[in-house]
Amino acid sequence: MGLVERRIGLLFGLFLLLLVFAGFRATYLVAFKGNDLRGRAAQQQVQEFAVPARRGAITDRNGRELAVTEDAATISANPRQIPNPAATATRLSAALHVPIDPLLRKLSDRSSGFVYLARKIDAAKGDAVRRLNLPAITVATEQRRTYPHGTLASQLIGAVGTDGFGLAGIEQSREKVLHGKDGKRRVTSDALGNPISIVDLDQARPGQDLRLTIDSAIQERVESVIADVGRTYQPKGATALVLDPRSGEILSLANWPPVNADRFGDAPAYARQDRAVGASYEPGSTFKAVTISGALSEKLIQPSTLFQLGPTIQVADRTIRESHAGGGGTLTTADILAQSSNVGTVTIGLRLGATRFDKWVRAFGFGASTNVDIPGEAAGIVPRPKNYSGSSMGNMPIGQGLAVTPMQMASAYQTIANGGLMRPPHVIEGDGGPARRVLQPHVAAQVSRMLEGVLGPGGTAREAKIDGYVLAGKTGTAEKAENGGYSKTKYVASFIGFAPARRPRLLVAVMVDEPKGSIYGGQVAAPAFQKIASFALPYLRIPPG
Repeated sequence: MGLVERRIGLLFGLFLLLLVFAGFRATYLVAFKGNDLRGRAAQQQVQEFAVPARRGAITDRNGRELAVTEDAATISANPRQIPNPAATATRLSAALHVPIDPLLRKLSDRSSGFVYLARKIDAAKGDAVRRLNLPAITVATEQRRTYPHGTLASQLIGAVGTDGFGLAGIEQSREKVLHGKDGKRRVTSDALGNPISIVDLDQARPGQDLRLTIDSAIQERVESVIADVGRTYQPKGATALVLDPRSGEILSLANWPPVNADRFGDAPAYARQDRAVGASYEPGSTFKAVTISGALSEKLIQPSTLFQLGPTIQVADRTIRESHAGGGGTLTTADILAQSSNVGTVTIGLRLGATRFDKWVRAFGFGASTNVDIPGEAAGIVPRPKNYSGSSMGNMPIGQGLAVTPMQMASAYQTIANGGLMRPPHVIEGDGGPARRVLQPHVAAQVSRMLEGVLGPGGTAREAKIDGYVLAGKTGTAEKAENGGYSKTKYVASFIGFAPARRPRLLVAVMVDEPKGSIYGGQVAAPAFQKIASFALPYLRIPPG
């Protein structure tokens, strides 16, 4: 009995000691850790979530939706609570129409308590997963950005990431307007994790809709035309702009190759770039109108001024030749522009001189932003006279030795078409700014009349003619700069024109980067201009003239 009693006493003492320890432990936790533990418990039962604001829509000028927000489903799982990963993966694969192996790998990873199985998929697929009623599989309703017309104006519009923020284009530059203000929600759950209270602490405020000046019908036509150019000439890329020269409103802005806006990030960087504003190139002969406009403004020439020209002209160490056989002879200023005479334009540029030439180049906005409301605009490259080489005035008057963007060239020709008034180009409705006078009206009219000759007999763009309309425009064929010189195989072909020439209401600019086969602006870009304008003029109910 003594041994048994001692053992009982020992056990009793041990239990008493454990009880005392437990009491001290409880007292310690209450006295010193109580607040922290209560906070952790509250965090497990009370959680606050951000409630994404509904993103504003982007529409064209007629209200046609180009970018919209819709409900989507996000599927997640807790692998630790899935009893049979293989069976679950099989059923999910059938409902989501995705391969089984990636799902099985995620569901079998017991090291994680949370994995995404699908993000922002069609709401119908989310409903299908809900009906499966699988354990530890959660279907949440989120919002996703969709682009109903796929590739339409995709480089301009841009894209939104999975986090709901703009990544490129208008989606990025107008993020604050489109995004709105996210709300905040508090959810209180019971011990089993079931919500018992949902309180909105801050209401989400939806983003504003954004109306563009783009016309979807014209945009579709332009994209179709430059896609034909892509198939025919296999260029590196092509860009086309359509705008109203009276207001600066951009009616179309298209880039080829196309990009699917719903899979924007999958496209190569060159395709994603909005090259209308972001790509700089040497313009070639389309720049000759700028040189001649400056000389007319300085009263150094008139459209009828005669020049005796040889087939070449020497400027410092450079010999400039005509771009076509049979050049030279007696030409007027109007002939020089219509026939795109290199020698004649350089002769006029030398008469203008470096300082005055630079003044007029910058008056047209080259070397600076056009302030168009499109992100990623480049300023181009225009050297100052102090940095000219001896041959610069043999290069730059004919559009070599400086770099511009398609938007800058369109803006320069818009100025000529609009009687010498430059209006800021813009793509968002209501963004247009005040006009700035660059040329006197009579000078703009003189240049416009001379540009009509480009499409007439002896001109370089007869392929751009449209029955019933008098058009004005200019071709360009420029060698691309390469390794400190000029490539003999890589060219930029371009055409810029407006209609009707006497009362311009439509301007179209086309730039084709590295066409194969034919390289000339009159053969590659001018027909694209003709196809675009042939659609847009009657569509906009612009009468012949």
